[in-house]
Amino acid sequence: MASRRVSLLLGVLLAYSAAFAVSAANFNQEFDITWGDGRGNILDNGQLLTLTLDRTSGSGFQSRHEYLFGKIDMQLKLVPGNSAGTVTAYYLSSQGSTHDEIDFEFLGNVSGEPYTLHTNVFTQGQGQREQQFRLWFDPTNDFHTYSILWNPKHIIFMVDDMPIRDFQNLESKGVAFPKNQPMRLYSSLWNADDWATQGGRVKTDWSHAPFSSSYRGFRADACVAVAGGKTRCWRRRRRHRGRGGRSRRRGRRGLQRMRWVQRKYMIYNYCTDPKRYPQGLPAECSMQ
Repeated sequence: MASRRVSLLLGVLLAYSAAFAVSAANFNQEFDITWGDGRGNILDNGQLLTLTLDRTSGSGFQSRHEYLFGKIDMQLKLVPGNSAGTVTAYYLSSQGSTHDEIDFEFLGNVSGEPYTLHTNVFTQGQGQREQQFRLWFDPTNDFHTYSILWNPKHIIFMVDDMPIRDFQNLESKGVAFPKNQPMRLYSSLWNADDWATQGGRVKTDWSHAPFSSSYRGFRADACVAVAGGKTRCWRRRRRHRGRGGRSRRRGRRGLQRMRWVQRKYMIYNYCTDPKRYPQGLPAECSMQ
């Protein structure tokens, strides 16, 4: 029964995702490059953004809007070649010691070895919910779409519309869930060779610098935080009821695809690491 409920909800969310895609936004209008001293650039009349890392500094940007629920898409092309030691971070986050956060982080590797896709969810300042994946393609050859679908019941991580992770709202079972704090979208390219590649054993080779990641195709079908604690949401052109057999079929397919990705490409799951939790695994691990 629980699997049926999850597949139906996943079907509704994936149908929502397909039905309400909006046109790609202009980076000049939606983002500010916040650090890097000229190492971040917006090009092609606002349709392309690049971040660069060299021995002196990395770079980063953030959205001008804060979002509370919706679907966020970004196309990324990652640092090619020997990217060991580098991290390209792409995430939603609020501010403060009790912040919420939804993370994609791409951990570079030596030439010919795959990137590690690192995901995490923070609620009220508490994270440590890592799941890591190998991608089934080379993320440096072309742009691929990385999406966060966030509503009051689920956070779904997606790669090229393939669901790879579903963090469910289990507040009724005592598990905190991000739902009250609006979050900005951030991204950065930085040096993390103390931990990023093989636990820090492989360091950044600066002879390959400068390193660069590219961004395009940003879409936000989301509610935007405005003054007075209110939100403004995109007006839908049509309603999607998300009911019936079609959503169930979509949900079953989505659940099967997510389980396929996790079976073949997941390389770390905090819920299967009992050595890390000698007092017992986090409560959600037995309920997701």
